[in-house]
Amino acid sequence: MRVSLIGSGNVATHLALACVENNIELINVYSKSFDHAKHLADTCHAIPVSSISELSPNVDFIIVSINDDALAEISEQLAGLNIPIVHTAGSTAMSVFSSSASYGVLYPLQTFSKSKKVESKEVPFLIEANTDSLLDKLKLFCDLLGSNYTLASSEQRLYMHIAAVFACNFSNHMYSIAEQLLTKHQLPFELLKPLILETAHKMEKLSPIAAQTGPAKRHDVLTIQKHLEALTQNPELFDLYKSISEGIEKNQNS
Repeated sequence: MRVSLIGSGNVATHLALACVENNIELINVYSKSFDHAKHLADTCHAIPVSSISELSPNVDFIIVSINDDALAEISEQLAGLNIPIVHTAGSTAMSVFSSSASYGVLYPLQTFSKSKKVESKEVPFLIEANTDSLLDKLKLFCDLLGSNYTLASSEQRLYMHIAAVFACNFSNHMYSIAEQLLTKHQLPFELLKPLILETAHKMEKLSPIAAQTGPAKRHDVLTIQKHLEALTQNPELFDLYKSISEGIEKNQNS
């Protein structure tokens, strides 16, 4: 299989490296910054290009992994290539590339940072395409990476992305809040890591509702009041703690 890549950010970098590691030939890399494209291409034995028109037509499809807001802007430039186009965005409909004859989505449901490697088999994909031919190619791409895939419409993928923001981005923000609280009171964040990991491991056997613990789950009013009193000097955290506790109580009673 042969693919080209547009983008050089976290997701693009992971996909490029995954291609190299799984015998998928990466032909070209294009980015607004040629230096970034060249750096990634050199790492993956691909050819960097300085314009979209230079992308090779001899590929199975082009993966567009750029900022969601830029997808519509680049769509018209890609339409003239007569090459299947797929994007990796969670909340953008497949139809953003409808000016092309063949288009789809290859959405990796994972969090990526350039500084931390993620194994391909740990990345499930949500895929979609407007032709059976392209859909088969996306399935093969996932198979070659050793990744699971799920067929999902653009609407389904939107709600998956929303769920992912709650489960990943928002929970990580909570870790950040916890770290700031502990730092302020001269305690190490490392003490929380076993608790965080155990909470995540519970999801392998329990539903989130069944795994819920804590004062709101127990309706421990006195403890909640003590926590809120301690947060009175920080109105934002006070409101956040109160709102989430109320949400937990409501969820448990529903």
